[in-house]
Amino acid sequence: MDILHIKTVAADLKLQTQQVNSVAKLFADGATVPFIARYRKEMTGSLDEVAIREIEIRLEKLASMEKRRQAITESLTEQKLLSAELKQKLGAAISLTELEDLYLPYRPKRRTRATVARERGLKPLADILFKQQELEPALRAQQFVNPAKEINTLADALAGARDIIAEKINEDINARTRLRRIFINDGEIKAVVIKGKESEGIKFRDYFDWQEKSARVAGHRLLAMLRGEREKVLRISIRPPLEKAQEILKKRFLKGNGPSTAEVETALADAYKRLLAPALENELRQILKDKAEAEAISVFAANLKELLLAPPLGAKKVLALDPGFRTGAKFAVLSATGELQEHGVIYPTTSDKAKSEAAKTVKDICRRYAIEAIAIGNGTAGRETETFVRELKLPETVTITMVNEAGASVYSASEIARNEFPDHDITVRGAVSIGRRLQDPLSELIKIDAKAIGVGQYQHDVDQKHLQQRLDDVVISCVNMVGVEVNQASLQLLTYVAGLNPTIARNIIKYRTENNPFRKRKELLKVPRLGPKAFEQAAGFLRIKESTNPLDASAVHPENYELVAKMAADCGVSIKQLITDENARQKIIIENYLSSSVGRPTLDDIVAELNRPGRDPRSGFVEFHFQDGINEISDLSIGMCLPGLITNITKFGAFVDIGVHQDGLVHISQLANRFVRDPSEVVKLGQAVMVTIMDVDQNRRRIALSMKNNQT
Repeated sequence: MDILHIKTVAADLKLQTQQVNSVAKLFADGATVPFIARYRKEMTGSLDEVAIREIEIRLEKLASMEKRRQAITESLTEQKLLSAELKQKLGAAISLTELEDLYLPYRPKRRTRATVARERGLKPLADILFKQQELEPALRAQQFVNPAKEINTLADALAGARDIIAEKINEDINARTRLRRIFINDGEIKAVVIKGKESEGIKFRDYFDWQEKSARVAGHRLLAMLRGEREKVLRISIRPPLEKAQEILKKRFLKGNGPSTAEVETALADAYKRLLAPALENELRQILKDKAEAEAISVFAANLKELLLAPPLGAKKVLALDPGFRTGAKFAVLSATGELQEHGVIYPTTSDKAKSEAAKTVKDICRRYAIEAIAIGNGTAGRETETFVRELKLPETVTITMVNEAGASVYSASEIARNEFPDHDITVRGAVSIGRRLQDPLSELIKIDAKAIGVGQYQHDVDQKHLQQRLDDVVISCVNMVGVEVNQASLQLLTYVAGLNPTIARNIIKYRTENNPFRKRKELLKVPRLGPKAFEQAAGFLRIKESTNPLDASAVHPENYELVAKMAADCGVSIKQLITDENARQKIIIENYLSSSVGRPTLDDIVAELNRPGRDPRSGFVEFHFQDGINEISDLSIGMCLPGLITNITKFGAFVDIGVHQDGLVHISQLANRFVRDPSEVVKLGQAVMVTIMDVDQNRRRIALSMKNNQT
């Protein structure tokens, strides 16, 4: 563990060195982010998951930079170019860019124009010209004309010398540093349409003639332009004004105004146009792209978290309907634990006779299975099917709600679905997925690739490895925040529990299948490959509701069971009574249990858990109903005020489902009666809102909405 790296990260994140050091040690010991955040608060100063993950990322970057520093040092040593001064500079470099700038003059190169010129013996001429003291450069250059070396003319000699000077200017650290600053501060992004691409690139028409300061470009605009460039519709440049850049170089390299200076100035212009500008533009592009991608990934991650933590209906008997016009509505009857009990097809939107038969089927199912909720997919024919169900006048105790079915078709065709329902086709699996999403969104949605759920912003334009890592982190965080009932959890759900992996998850399922449900947490240690370390990491997040020890159904970690037992004994009750009797818990004096290993944060968490053991941190389910009679975009008119659900949040606004099979956009300027910097300040995914129709473009299927004066 590099103490310098620890101090650097602590300073950057404005944390105490001890906090970062503790996190680093815990990671080195195999601890996971959820475990550290939940059960090692004393060691970290109660850092949350975000801070812990950021520490991990920054330490990894510093380690990667150290690895690069070592590789450069070894390369220079092999070339016998590592002077004491250069070694000191390499050791003092604080960024990867600085390291690469130092290495640039010595890095093995492909054959360049300067390489060829040096091979032809023109370096002495370049050195003479660069000093800018030669009064007759042409005469001096004449001495280097040598047809045997392919230097046939005076012009050839001067051109070769300028190539060497251009490369020297390109490799000057001071010049690159100052120019880099100009690119970052004064860069301008310009986009123009490629001639002849106007019609096929209509979706990029906003950028056919676009210019703005690159330092202020919004992430979503940059990603849109870069996509247009990739699709060969747009041509993009990101550079500062030419005069500003050249002024930097002239001040750095030109001396006087003699004939030699004119040669250097020509070389300078070539160095900028051919070498420096392309290299620095690529650097700036990457900086801007990285920033835009980080923003897009952050938006996606925030949306995914809200979606995964959506309020669950809970253990209720559900009739799930996957609507369709011609093919009918596929239905699946699910038990309170999500088991498929019956399935079939009804045709509520084709003919009066079919509708009547469908009504009888639904009423019969509701009676026979004591259905408590009906989940209706929000895809094609969703609103029509919802209207049909509501007209049945079912008991008020039956919840009727639309369910976002994004990604359900992906799940239906997946290996996970085939393994769960090998004897059923994709239509049955799709209906089951819709019903289970209502019962427990988290448990069902983790079976689907997050990128297929549709809550991202330019998700296909960002680094897929970074995106996947961030989304996996979100899923892991959500799963462990809620906790997992080990005797009911699917393979996918168990895989995301801290400390577990697919192999251990499979072994858990195999063990409970062969040996009946787990009766206590310690029994998990009998599972193959689930050793003490994995148990330490996972145990607090795994619940066993029917355990003989009531703490096994809570988030209290087994390492603190003895402490809770002491609390109960001091209060004169059993552990079970301590959990069920509020008066008994009132007798707990936290200060009496402080020790060198257990501090106030852990004790506060234990007491909070005893008050509500195994509590679900998600909000309670609230039924939502779209406006009756508004089923198609043609039903809309400007000025209408309608209920809707937030389906996606981006940096430029929020998309809202108002029940017409086409989400409308509330631009960031229309989210509130005040300035909004970030839409997530105002709305959350899945939130019910009231919106006003501002504009409807049926041809382009675009709906402009406003939430001004409609906050609920």
